[in-house]
Amino acid sequence: MTEVKDIKIDEYDYPLPDERIARYPLAERDASKLLILKDGVLGQSHFRNIGDFLPEHSVLVCNETKVIHARLRFQKGEGAHIEIFCLEPHSENDYQLAFSNCSPVQWKCLVGNSKRWKSGRLQMGINVGGTDCQLFAERISKDDDSSVVEFSWTPGSLPFASVLDAAGEMPLPPYLHRNTEPDDLVRYQTVFAKEEGSVAAPTASLHMTKPLMKQLEQQGHRFEHLTLHVGAGTFKPVSTDTIGEHAMHSETIIVERNTISSLAQSLDRTIIPIGTTSMRTLESLYWLGVQLIEKRFNADEPHIEQWYPYEPHSETGVQQALEAIVDYLDKTKQNELHATTALMIAPSYRIRIAKGIITNFHQPKSTLLLLVSALIGNKWKEAYDYALKNDFRFLSYGDSCLFLPDNK
Repeated sequence: MTEVKDIKIDEYDYPLPDERIARYPLAERDASKLLILKDGVLGQSHFRNIGDFLPEHSVLVCNETKVIHARLRFQKGEGAHIEIFCLEPHSENDYQLAFSNCSPVQWKCLVGNSKRWKSGRLQMGINVGGTDCQLFAERISKDDDSSVVEFSWTPGSLPFASVLDAAGEMPLPPYLHRNTEPDDLVRYQTVFAKEEGSVAAPTASLHMTKPLMKQLEQQGHRFEHLTLHVGAGTFKPVSTDTIGEHAMHSETIIVERNTISSLAQSLDRTIIPIGTTSMRTLESLYWLGVQLIEKRFNADEPHIEQWYPYEPHSETGVQQALEAIVDYLDKTKQNELHATTALMIAPSYRIRIAKGIITNFHQPKSTLLLLVSALIGNKWKEAYDYALKNDFRFLSYGDSCLFLPDNK
């Protein structure tokens, strides 16, 4: 474990000119450029042609999370603007239940202009589906990074999901340096977004369209769906010299029993996550299965710690690990696995399930770039240099990559 913790983040830096960051999406989702790494060779096409480069009968794994209107802007009576960014329910692990709750609810939040909100209750008037509503916010507690905020509203019978949709804004990534525009309400959601809970989109999936998915299925590929609710920590840069000093953010994952069973029976096919969030979920599933086998599984709060995979473990097969989860869910009469993960995937990590990845271009010195390097090694430098020289667009609304490592 010492070696992975000693990795210097400066080795995962690259020059990213501001003008190469895509501020807006293309008019058509699947018109983005596609960088391909296959058999050790780099090339390019467009995303709508990705089926020409996928291994036969690939299993493509999608993240069904849906971005919530997480950014709330209040104005105090004397004119100070307070921005509240909703991160996650304070004590409710079930996101569906958290969004269906009526007034009041408590959420873990980031607070902008926090010094101007020492006490008191904030208020704003909104309209929820034709009903006039008053939304209130009161800070319950505060620590170094976040605050617990209680939201209440009248009429209190409205679900929090409806209130948040009406009062909040789509939280675009900070590096776009612009406010949310009407088009973002559609384009910053994937076409299969379903489960509310993310504060950022699983951006590799933004290129996918329903006609393209149908075409890929006709070509013999299959889609599997799972959920990881993307937290604000995805934008948190590694500010320490080595990654061992970096605290990885924790995120909620939800995977259906039948999906896990299907994956366990599909290990002879090429499993390709669409995005780093799907890959992080797949790998976390393996380790949750290992916990069950090693009798280290916490049924009350299933969780994968940041460095757990780097500790000594007896060798466990992927099918064995996944079937252990299926058996556990059957015995406990559950249809879904709910867990959290702080898994750090970095060079020296041995990837168990994914045999490739569809992804976007990531920020310099980011944990997402470490994940890509864990899959394709130092080839990431050549790929990013190629992209910069060939006018690829970077980050959330940018172009895409298909990385298929040479496993020979």
